[in-house]
Amino acid sequence: MAVRAPQLHLALRAFCLGAFVYLGRALEEGDDLPFAFEEHAQRDGPALYEYRPLVRSFVEARASRLAGRDDARIALDELRREPAAAIFARAHAGPRPAEDEALFRTVLVSLLIATAEGCGGFDWDDVAFERAYGELEHSLFGAARAYAAVAPVVGISVVTEVPLGGGIRLRAAATGELAHHWPEAQGLLPPGFGREVDRYCVLELERALVAGEEPPEAPAELADAVSAIRLATAAPVAAGPVLFERLDWRPFGIRPVLPIAATQPPGEASRLDSFRAELTRELLDRLMLADSDPGLAEALDRWELSLFQHEPFRSEGLRGALAGLLGDTWELRAAVLLGEESGERRAIHAALRALGRGEDASARAVDTVRRSLVEALRHGDRSRLVHELDDVLLGLRSAARLARSA
Repeated sequence: MAVRAPQLHLALRAFCLGAFVYLGRALEEGDDLPFAFEEHAQRDGPALYEYRPLVRSFVEARASRLAGRDDARIALDELRREPAAAIFARAHAGPRPAEDEALFRTVLVSLLIATAEGCGGFDWDDVAFERAYGELEHSLFGAARAYAAVAPVVGISVVTEVPLGGGIRLRAAATGELAHHWPEAQGLLPPGFGREVDRYCVLELERALVAGEEPPEAPAELADAVSAIRLATAAPVAAGPVLFERLDWRPFGIRPVLPIAATQPPGEASRLDSFRAELTRELLDRLMLADSDPGLAEALDRWELSLFQHEPFRSEGLRGALAGLLGDTWELRAAVLLGEESGERRAIHAALRALGRGEDASARAVDTVRRSLVEALRHGDRSRLVHELDDVLLGLRSAARLARSA
C-alpha cells in the first residue's frame, strides 16, 4: 500500500507495537482475555459456534495506562500535525472531549483494536496492521464520512431487501455481521434472533456525511420506520433493544432504540410483501406531516400506545386517536372513509358506536383506527379530508369521488 503520511505511519506502527508488548506482558502476568462464545444460526443447517477474543474490552480497560506511554505521546504529536486527524476525531468523538483525548480514543485505540482483532489477539502480524492502517488513512483523508446504523427487528420477515426511503432499508441479517464489528453483540440481541422465521431481519440506516456534518438521529429515524411498518402491516414489529452505529465502516457506538419502537406488541408475525412495502414507503414519507399537525400527531401517539395497553385503557386510547384524527363525529366519518359499500359501512359504524359507548374495542374497531390513520396520511391534508367526508355525509360528494381524490 502506498502510504500517504510516512511519518504518521511510522509513529502509529510504533505505538501499536509497544501496546502489543505491554498487553502481551499483562496476559503473561495473569490478566484474562475474555472470549465471546458466538452461535451462528443457520436456517437450513446446524448452528456453528465460534470463540472470539474480546480484545476491544481488554484494550479499553487499559487505555488510560497506554495513554501515558512515550510511544503514545509521540503518536499524538504526529497526529496533531495532521489537520485531517482533528476533523476525523471530532466526527467520531463529538466536540466534548479534549483534542488529545479525542485523537487517542478515536485514532490510536481504534487502530490498536482493529489490528488486534485482525491478529486474533496480541501476536503481531504486519499484514493485519497494514490493513487496519490503510482503512484508517482512507477514512482520515477522505472528504466524506459513511455512516450506518443497524438494529435487529422482530415480528416481520422479508423475501428480499426492501428499501423504505431516506436511506433506510429492511433486509435479512448476514450471518455474524454484528459480531464482526461488535463481539459483545450476542448478548444485546433479541432472544432467538437469527433462529426463528420472524427474527432474522435488521433495519439499516445509511447516510453519506460531508466533512464536519453531524451523524443523523438514528433512534428517531428507525422508530419512524417501525411505526410505518406497524401501520402498513398490523404486525407486532419491534426493533432493538439497541442499534449499532458505524462511521467509515468502523464501530462508532451502541445506542438504545426508543422504547416505543423497542417494545414488541402482541400479535402474529407477518411478511412484508411488495404491496405493503410500497405502502410502508409512502407512510414513512408522510409521517413528517405530524410535525405540523398536532391532531394527527396525537392520534398517531394514542394509537401506537394502545398497542401495548390492556382494557379499558386500550379502548380509551383508540377513542382518543379517532377523535383527534376525525373530530367529534368520528364514527360516521370513519365509516364513510373506509367502507366501500353500504354493508361494510354499517358494520364499521356499529363497531365504532360500541367503542364510543365505552365498550371494549372489537377486532374491527381496532383495525378501523389503524386504517383510518393510514388513509389520513395517504391523503396528506387531514383538515381537507374531514371536510370531504362531511360533503359525502351531506350528499354533496360521492364516496367514489372521495376515493379518487385521496
